[in-house]
Amino acid sequence: MILFKKVTNLHKWLDAQQQKDHLPGFVPTMGALHAGHISLIEMSKKENTVTVCSIFVNPTQFNDPKDFEKYPHTIEKDIYLLEHADCDILFHPSAHEIYPAGLIPKRHYDLGSLETVLEGEFRPGHFQGVCMVVDRLLEIVKPGRLYLGQKDYQQCMVIAKLIELIGKKDLIKIVICPTLREPDGLAMSSRNLRLRKDERLAVVAIYKSLCLVKETWQIKSIAQLKQQTRSMLEEAGFKIDYIEIANAANLTLLNEWDENQKMVMLVAAFMNEVRLIDNMLLN
Repeated sequence: MILFKKVTNLHKWLDAQQQKDHLPGFVPTMGALHAGHISLIEMSKKENTVTVCSIFVNPTQFNDPKDFEKYPHTIEKDIYLLEHADCDILFHPSAHEIYPAGLIPKRHYDLGSLETVLEGEFRPGHFQGVCMVVDRLLEIVKPGRLYLGQKDYQQCMVIAKLIELIGKKDLIKIVICPTLREPDGLAMSSRNLRLRKDERLAVVAIYKSLCLVKETWQIKSIAQLKQQTRSMLEEAGFKIDYIEIANAANLTLLNEWDENQKMVMLVAAFMNEVRLIDNMLLN
């Protein structure tokens, strides 16, 4: 694996590869890597001659400065995992390399309703920051395929919209890979590292509540299942941001079942200072 910190050096190497008609597969991350990230690397390795992983903790997508300060940094472990996954390139830039003109946004990304529901509602500005960094990373790496995890369901839709907005819909294929889970069902997340032992035992309630909805949605109303989920999570010690069931294709929130469309349940909640999200397709 080759480590690049400078855009110019990465470009020289990638340009040589692209002359051989090898567009890279790309896995953008903020580090604190786990098996979920590595599964994206492995998928890219199967489908591309060259796989690039980026590690950059993006300041523009944190609407809470304390959350940015507390985000885990485990670069030595990350490098070890990427080497063992046989990743070809690690791009680990400074903020100046990503934002040479500073952190002021160059444009506003018109994300429509995606920016007003769920994560968009509870983390104002978050998706503009995500678009800002992904736009820049795509400009740098110029991948043919982009690998994302289903755990960040709404973010996957936002990035698909971004690629459309920047005119690269026909140039970049998005590959969404299934959420990887711990043996007890908890969705793998870098934020899990911040959980105390007692909190870690409690947070599996998110997965259990989603599974219960998937098993019983045909015999209970949406309102009943949302209240059931709320009760389970509050009993486990969560403070809830949202519990919603939505159209899986566009995230229109649903109040009544519609079996003719795919539906997804999405949850975001705090376990003390740690905010976790998860989702599950219902049908």
